[in-house]
Amino acid sequence: MASAAWEAIRDRKLEEQRSRIPQEWLIPADKLPSKEVLNVVDIPRGVLSSKEIHITEGYNALNLAAAIRNKEYTAVEVTIAFCKRAAISNQLLSTLTEPLFTSAISRARVLDAYLARTGNTLGPLHGLPISIKDTFNVADVDSTVGISALACHPASENASLVDLLLAAGAVIHCKTNVPQSMLALDSVNNIFGRTLNPLDRKDWTAGGSSGGEAALVAMRGCVMGVGTDVGGSVRIPAFVNGVVGLKPGKGRISAKGLTTGQLDASGKVGMELVVGPIARCLDDLGLFMELVEAGRMWEKDPEVLSQETWWTRPGEHVRMEEKLQQGKLRVGVLWDDGNVVPLPPMKNMLRSLVQKLKTRGIETVPIDPYASGFSKCQGLANKFFSVEGGGHLLSLIESTGEPLIPWLATRLKRKQPATIDRFRALHAQKLGLETQMLKVWKDVDFLLCPVAPHPVPPPDRWNAIGYTSAFVLLDYPAGVVQVGTVEAEDLKEEVKGDVRGEWDRVNRGLWDEEVRRGYAGSPLAVQVVGPKGRERRCWEGMRVVEEVVRAEGGGRGNWARL
Repeated sequence: MASAAWEAIRDRKLEEQRSRIPQEWLIPADKLPSKEVLNVVDIPRGVLSSKEIHITEGYNALNLAAAIRNKEYTAVEVTIAFCKRAAISNQLLSTLTEPLFTSAISRARVLDAYLARTGNTLGPLHGLPISIKDTFNVADVDSTVGISALACHPASENASLVDLLLAAGAVIHCKTNVPQSMLALDSVNNIFGRTLNPLDRKDWTAGGSSGGEAALVAMRGCVMGVGTDVGGSVRIPAFVNGVVGLKPGKGRISAKGLTTGQLDASGKVGMELVVGPIARCLDDLGLFMELVEAGRMWEKDPEVLSQETWWTRPGEHVRMEEKLQQGKLRVGVLWDDGNVVPLPPMKNMLRSLVQKLKTRGIETVPIDPYASGFSKCQGLANKFFSVEGGGHLLSLIESTGEPLIPWLATRLKRKQPATIDRFRALHAQKLGLETQMLKVWKDVDFLLCPVAPHPVPPPDRWNAIGYTSAFVLLDYPAGVVQVGTVEAEDLKEEVKGDVRGEWDRVNRGLWDEEVRRGYAGSPLAVQVVGPKGRERRCWEGMRVVEEVVRAEGGGRGNWARL
């Protein structure tokens, strides 16, 4: 039988990718770790020099930028070190779509020459290798988003955020893998394959749709990365790969110049995509957000809110610190979403964290998912996901004979687009929920809740996304902080109570004896949520949580390895 067009496209893209990665940077075939080696985070150390290891492991973004500024390292040295680590990460985990190593090194040479000539850096990210999710357009580079029909059609210009990063001195050294169409929670497609979790390549998903990004951050193949989130696509991968991520609200970071495979402005009628950073520490998230604020992106993108000090708003961080010192900080706790009962590790994680907060004099307030209206968010978000009908996207995928990935095959179907009356009714429901949820913020400074009702599951087993999609629907900033790992004791408990519905039934299936054994040692993260328009407060809340966890014993389980 003749090959379908998509297979030829796949072969071409993979050969193109191989040609862009120097073979001397890779692990020799006879020295590759066997499939039985599950955690590969430290494998690159066997290939890199001691200097390259120190460059990639010894600094956060602020400190590495200072080292380049002080001429301890050149931008070329730093860029080559991270390019090598990214290449090895891709060899082990399929994290990349477009290696941009040649142009990245050329860019680094220009930055070194600029520093030598002027004595100044180009900007706060001078010489720092930053990775970006495949959806961000880079001039003369493909943005396939896992769809073969979009391959071999390079972008004509950079995304707005790419230009901002370059203006700040960043080096864009690669684009990272995503699921087909970016509408799945596992980063697998028919071109570049499946991204694996560097903490456990067999039993734990790398998440989606920013799975390649988060896995690369965890492997230290970049200083930090940039993803997008429309239902949890920054927060879920950050959680499962043991790193941190932040989803801002709409209009904070430009999404101009992104390829999605959908009709233009589809997000305006459905769930709207937002851009957010993924990093190994909260300070790097803060640096990214400060850079975005200073970039005045509203001058180039009408969708960005024109507000000059939304991040560095005077008093926001001082207010949080004063409340903490005075014992007046109040934190809302959403123990579950009212639809899916969290499995024991998630429940125990939140219980342990609440106890640590109370020890520090922080008051916690339980949030009722029914009285607050939160229990209705997942169902409504799912309706918004399907208002456009999906016909354009499916036609694009089918145009090359490409099959749907298994996760989408049972979920992505052609439907009639919503009528105007239906669309109006959905927005009326949304407005009602937004109004109802406002009452929550009268009593608390920020919210805590699980990222998911289950620990890190095997590939293709992610269940309900109500714990993350709700905050896209409500347009609340939300971030993920690592707080521990699953302990053996967690695995001995059983789920109690009646099954609430289909989502809950599927979730309980993730607690059968075979699956639950695989959770041992997996990352546990908590979601921190701020009120609408208060990204800085959300981030400050993340800092409070992290500081409390560190002060009160360093988290649950083998937290240090994350």
